[in-house]
Amino acid sequence: MKNNTYNTKALLIATALSIFMIALVFFGSRKLQNFDAALVTYLFGTVFAFFGIVYRYTVWLQRPPTWIYFKRGITYLITGKVFSHFWFATKESVENIAFQKFIYPRGKYRWVAHFMIAVGCTSAFLITIPLTFGWINFAMAPNTISVYEAYFFGFKVMDFNLDSITAFLTFHALNWSSYLVIFGSLYYLRRRLTNPGLIATQSFEGDLLPLILLIAISVTGLGLTYSYQFMKGFAFDFLAVLHAVTVIMFLIWIPFGKFFHIIQRPAQIGAHIYKKEGMKMGMVVCPHTGEEFATKLHIQDLKTVTEQLGFDFSHEDGTSHLDLSPEGKRSRLAQAHLKARLKGGNLFG
Repeated sequence: MKNNTYNTKALLIATALSIFMIALVFFGSRKLQNFDAALVTYLFGTVFAFFGIVYRYTVWLQRPPTWIYFKRGITYLITGKVFSHFWFATKESVENIAFQKFIYPRGKYRWVAHFMIAVGCTSAFLITIPLTFGWINFAMAPNTISVYEAYFFGFKVMDFNLDSITAFLTFHALNWSSYLVIFGSLYYLRRRLTNPGLIATQSFEGDLLPLILLIAISVTGLGLTYSYQFMKGFAFDFLAVLHAVTVIMFLIWIPFGKFFHIIQRPAQIGAHIYKKEGMKMGMVVCPHTGEEFATKLHIQDLKTVTEQLGFDFSHEDGTSHLDLSPEGKRSRLAQAHLKARLKGGNLFG
């Protein structure tokens, strides 16, 4: 009997890449020499999140519509006008991923809040993952008590005095990330608790829980800093456990909840390249409305996907229902209903 509860191909890919990542942790930390055992719970959470992300992403790519977009996007990116597409992809990455430009039309304050969350989360990941894996570590310089050395994969990259600006910015980098995430998340949390339209459509696990988790992680992380700097370590152990729990919950939630859109967002660049190339190939004119509505490439691929899924929208005369625009489809459907009612002799029944 065939088991349809999991995707074998995605499972194998996720397992192989997770093992590869663990190997990178082992060798990147100089055979665990630079690995901090206190961070082992974070490591397990990160490995689990990585496995789940790769598994879900692989399953997502195997869907016929997604696979066509992905395959076409990669093909256009590496063939033909390589530099043109590379420049377009770079521009899209800077505008819509780095600066979150796609949010700005929805409102200036929403863009600011979203940008703060994006920058805060990205910087936090760039800091914590290498530290958790033991790829980055700090050590006191020999024969001194005031100079720290920074190592990456076991190689020294810089040193700095403990009372320098570099030291202050480095050791408080996660605090800056936390403040950004808190302010951005509070804006969206307030909006979701006061906007009637959002209250009517949102769900706790899909819309409120992600914001609560981000705030909890940031607040407990800041609490650790304030505990050892200003409160002589008061409640530090409790805060450390609470922070670990919130972080692990966040990591586990990434592959299965709303946070997964962070992983999907870069794929939209490929969709934009697909649309750009499709427009060069010409547009399809709806036979009913007489207006352009989509690219020929898109309609051609749509027919391919529907056939793969077992749907046949072709007509006896060789045309296809998919050649119609959305307005054309609605009009043809209304005409078919009217014809059926007239034939049945009950126009309003």
